[in-house]
Amino acid sequence: MVEDNTSVSEMMSMFFKKEGWEATYVTDGNDAVLTFNAAPQSWDLILLDLNLPGLDGMQVAMKIREVSKLVLIMMLTARDTESDQVLGLEMGADDYVTKPFSPITLIARMRAIYRRAEIANGTIGPVDVHEEFDVVTSTMKLNSSTREAYLNGQLIQDLTPKEFDLLRALARKQRQVFSREQLLQLVWDYEYFGDERTVDAHVKKLRQKIEKVGPQVIQTVWGVGYKFDDSSVNGAD
Repeated sequence: MVEDNTSVSEMMSMFFKKEGWEATYVTDGNDAVLTFNAAPQSWDLILLDLNLPGLDGMQVAMKIREVSKLVLIMMLTARDTESDQVLGLEMGADDYVTKPFSPITLIARMRAIYRRAEIANGTIGPVDVHEEFDVVTSTMKLNSSTREAYLNGQLIQDLTPKEFDLLRALARKQRQVFSREQLLQLVWDYEYFGDERTVDAHVKKLRQKIEKVGPQVIQTVWGVGYKFDDSSVNGAD
């Protein structure tokens, strides 16, 4: 937990202990990066405050993502503007919680985001080791075990966990239109209480990464949501 307000950290430490979770507390952005880099594989989830001394939360998230694409980042912010929240997601955060927050709600959202990551990484549920690609379309192949996606044979680079989950959810149901609410439930596994901007922010970043290797396969259905459609892409069957 990277939080310069010690009272918040002390409050959450009681809830973490009740859950049986081990936590480390850091109050400075520079120390957060040093602590993470000292053992990048040791961390399951990072609670990252936006307003920090030293490096701010955005800078910390960027530096962490340079080292790891898989560690989960949940940003804590007292700001309630769309630009701050969307920017946090674009910097690599998987989720955000606006202060003041309920500790019970925060714990629930931490459980949900971690559970989805476990399922996606194959640590929960059976994994078919004989199937290299578990999602295949005319132009796209996805491997959930390696968390890799290929468009016309080209690897889509640097997908974050949520970007991969979003792409997989859409590609599994080709040309099916998903509302933002449906995608929130499929990918994030809980309600965002009407806040759909996280979907738009992730779609934007995902599209940018797809376009680096080929044509766009995620289409906007105005007034409804998004769909995966590669039927008109060059190279499709």
